[in-house]
Amino acid sequence: MSVNHELKILQAIRQADTLCVPQLIPTCLAAHLLPRDFEGSEADYLSHLVHHLLPKVRKFHLANRVDIFVEENAFSSAAAKKYLLKAKAMGFDLIIHGNQFTSGCVQLANDVEALSIDHLETMTPDEIRALAKGKTIPVVLPGASIGLGAPFAPARQLLDAGTSLAIASDWNPGSAPMGNLLVQAALMGVAEGLTMAETWAAMTIRAARALQLEDRGCIRRGHLADLMAFPTSNYQEVLYHQGQMRPEKIWKNGILTQ
Repeated sequence: MSVNHELKILQAIRQADTLCVPQLIPTCLAAHLLPRDFEGSEADYLSHLVHHLLPKVRKFHLANRVDIFVEENAFSSAAAKKYLLKAKAMGFDLIIHGNQFTSGCVQLANDVEALSIDHLETMTPDEIRALAKGKTIPVVLPGASIGLGAPFAPARQLLDAGTSLAIASDWNPGSAPMGNLLVQAALMGVAEGLTMAETWAAMTIRAARALQLEDRGCIRRGHLADLMAFPTSNYQEVLYHQGQMRPEKIWKNGILTQ
């Protein structure tokens, strides 16, 4: 991907945000993998992004968040730290994709004060404790585990340690093509021993917190009325049916959209 390609993707997201009901929050994840046609090291590529991409993203208000994939086959923690700190100095909020196949990203997340760290399928007990002591929100992605045939992230252990666990879909054509968050969360909840309430909180108020959307995610006076109504009087039945029960009505900002 070139700088122009990344800019086009972000521009498309901004345009889509004006055309659809859900609010889209773009993230600049140009640092996912080192492009095959890039002639240089990972440090060279990240420097290229800092000098040629991120300034344009800021100038045209295309995203407020910068993400990087930290793995053995992606970017190292040392290179990622330099990149993220430079992005932070430019005014970006920070996100990390890490601990999917190998551990080692939690200290980085704490050091740079990342808003969230996504994946976390590979976690050591020390990393779980360290994450609980910091402010970074762990976002587990059961769709990636299902798509790749990999173990789920240790959601039960993360919750028991005191973290503010969130659940997201990681919907993408490469590793998580399902996209159905209710199915994914229900399956992870069973596998990890989460209660229905814990699973719902991870998909709603804690997910909103990971996106810095403090005005939604729960039913409370003064919050935005982003709501879904299911054909049941018991919230537990929605996850019990593992994605088969669909919402009958959807409100966005208090306006009925479906």
